[in-house]
Amino acid sequence: MEAYLDNSATTRVCPEAAQIVQKLMLEEFGNPSSMHMRGVEAEKYVRAARETIARILKVREKEIFFTSGGTESDNWAVFGTAEASKRRGRHIIISSVEHPAVSAPAQHLEEQGYEVTRLAADRDGRVDLQQLADAIRPDTVLVSVMLVNNEIGAVEPAEAISRIIRERNPETLFHVDAIQGFGKYRILPKKQGIDLLSVSGHKFHGPKGTGFLYVDGRVKLKPLIYGGGQQMGMRSGTDNVPGIAGLAAAAEAAYRSPEETEAHLLALKKQLTDGLLSMKNVRINGCSDIGAWYDTDRHAPHIVNASFMGIRSEVLLHTLEDRGICVSAGSACSSHKRAGSPTLTAIGCTKEEMESSLRFSFAGTTTQEEINWTLEVLGEVVPMLRRYTRH
Repeated sequence: MEAYLDNSATTRVCPEAAQIVQKLMLEEFGNPSSMHMRGVEAEKYVRAARETIARILKVREKEIFFTSGGTESDNWAVFGTAEASKRRGRHIIISSVEHPAVSAPAQHLEEQGYEVTRLAADRDGRVDLQQLADAIRPDTVLVSVMLVNNEIGAVEPAEAISRIIRERNPETLFHVDAIQGFGKYRILPKKQGIDLLSVSGHKFHGPKGTGFLYVDGRVKLKPLIYGGGQQMGMRSGTDNVPGIAGLAAAAEAAYRSPEETEAHLLALKKQLTDGLLSMKNVRINGCSDIGAWYDTDRHAPHIVNASFMGIRSEVLLHTLEDRGICVSAGSACSSHKRAGSPTLTAIGCTKEEMESSLRFSFAGTTTQEEINWTLEVLGEVVPMLRRYTRH
């Protein structure tokens, strides 16, 4: 049997997205910037995709810009606002648990003379709201805090963060990395006070290499990519029509029955968590209160990060892989790096906990049988690996 429990790294493309991608690659293959019939037909698909995304978020179509994925969207939000607002200020606030697609651009800006404040997180990975309030200044141009942490599933209080920003400095922009949250949570940027929102298609059964950035109409943003002036001059380059249409199809499918999906994911999470906690020397990271572990306002329903004390994560990962079980040792975007996880460091994990941690992540397609198989294999191999390690 196989068990794919690495859905936070990427998901299987849904049939609706795969079908439209294939059709547009083989049949409606025109360049949407061309003025002939094939170009006009291709442009219709781009326009329809923008309408779909705007409808889901309840925003205006002109506020949606298609990108190559989450990293570009995050980079653009950080660099674009910093460049557009540099005369007003050079202070940026991010959390200490941000994805590298936000933290690395912030570090680069810091090297260019910007000041960056990094908010502390508690044991659950949630930011310190009082520290945020105290950190906002007249020259603060951007606050960037992710909605769902990609490693431990912590959910940040976006609306509360937005209220603090508006009270302290209404000119400060609020960017949310929703790459792990879109498709799992109802996100309404206008209602929640979000100025910029980053999304990646392959995290919710869309094609890889697709994403979008929502930009509120009042936001001044400099382009990251210059060229032919596509997307109202804000994001040049020939539109990836198959990818854009596939992204929209996946988004529509993701929000077809969100309550059912959440209930399914929570059931899987409880099944896995109960099994893990029944094992010796296994700790759930980002869970200071098991009573709140299934509160989706605080913890995402699709991510469980656990430390198997005494076993290096790479060893256990490959042992599971040999049994047909796919998991991650931290974020897939940085799993090849040897440095300790910034997120696990920020929430106070020890070196041993970090070196023995694995991330399990689910999707609507994940089954109870996959969880059962994973727990069965873990129950067999964990004691064996610990005995081997002691020798």
